[in-house]
Amino acid sequence: MTWRRIAGLRVVMSWPDSDRAAPPDPPPAGKFRARVAGIAGALLLLGGAVTVGIAILAQQHAPQPNAAARGTIGPAVSGARGPSLRRSLPLSVDIPAIGVDSKLLYLGLNTDGTIQVPSLTTSASEAAWYEYSATPGQIGASVIEGHVDSYRGPAVFFRLGALRPGDTVDVMLADGDTAIFRVTGVREYLKTRFPTSAIYGSANYAALRLITCGGVFDPGTGHYLSSVVVFASLVS
Repeated sequence: MTWRRIAGLRVVMSWPDSDRAAPPDPPPAGKFRARVAGIAGALLLLGGAVTVGIAILAQQHAPQPNAAARGTIGPAVSGARGPSLRRSLPLSVDIPAIGVDSKLLYLGLNTDGTIQVPSLTTSASEAAWYEYSATPGQIGASVIEGHVDSYRGPAVFFRLGALRPGDTVDVMLADGDTAIFRVTGVREYLKTRFPTSAIYGSANYAALRLITCGGVFDPGTGHYLSSVVVFASLVS
């Protein structure tokens, strides 16, 4: 099944509608043949509409965070700085509660200043660490992003919205340590009201932010109207 939705992560993309077959050659002259061709054409249109309808009904919908999962955006223990680790590049992320086990890409900024995202065609199944954020476990905010879906179906962070406070996120580091984070809150923000400073700004504890797309999908622009953000802090 070909998916018509893409995660985007604030990326606007367009592509040709290659699913549609090329129009058939004009039928040969003759009333009977023309009538047969007309009936066949109507059946093809009906069949196409049914196929599209089935595809839409069959699409899976990513879980969205509910009010009970909002929690807090601060550390696991209010007012506590908590543990921290020395700087070490992250290698992979493991989120047992939603079945995520992904190596990490390193991405920075595009020429226009927007944050790069993994390729939808080659890396939709991989998460990416934002290399201008703190390394996971350092004092500060470390940011990991991933797509919710792609042209082919669910992507690496498809179930990110199903996380709840108390779930754990493990990040393997290059120095051999594993930074273990506990989720404190899961929230959804409209992209027009995205709290950039709260996500990418400084923090006085070892914070982790996981980000993907969510909310309503806009077929006109080809991307989602909201972002799902998971807030977590280092516990071990």
